Amino acid sequence: MEQKKTIPSLYEWVGGQAALEKLTEVFYAKVLQDELLYPVFKDMSADHSRHVAHFIAEVFGGPKLYTAEDKGSHASMVSHHVGRMLDEPKRKRWIALLLEAADEIGIASDPEFRSALVGYLEWGSRIAVINSNAETNPVEEGAPMPKWGWGEPGGPYEG
Repeated sequence: MEQKKTIPSLYEWVGGQAALEKLTEVFYAKVLQDELLYPVFKDMSADHSRHVAHFIAEVFGGPKLYTAEDKGSHASMVSHHVGRMLDEPKRKRWIALLLEAADEIGIASDPEFRSALVGYLEWGSRIAVINSNAETNPVEEGAPMPKWGWGEPGGPYEG
């Protein structure tokens, strides 16, 4: 009898919580040294990078640390972007620095994982720009957390 191949989640493939926390720690250190992004992030809390690592972990199929431990939600993550007035140069720099941090710490570099990672970063950062220019949070409390895997998100963005 042939056994089915088990496909790991992106969370498992990236190396779990420790890898994501290292990634966000190195990334936000870069952000605070960047003249374009520093003004946006200069007042972030000391545990901001850990909260973001928890969010990404949950989205990538890991434990629900963001919703359980941090008491966060998809709506609360979006609320942090509302009114920030992000733009395309900031979005592009954010992605470039995150991918640079991933390379520096040796995050999985196989094409399939990097395609999924870049896809998520493009998707999420473009939504962050849209939401940052909104006057109110477009995501209602109780909306499901995003889930990201090895494939495509499933259709056009509808806001």
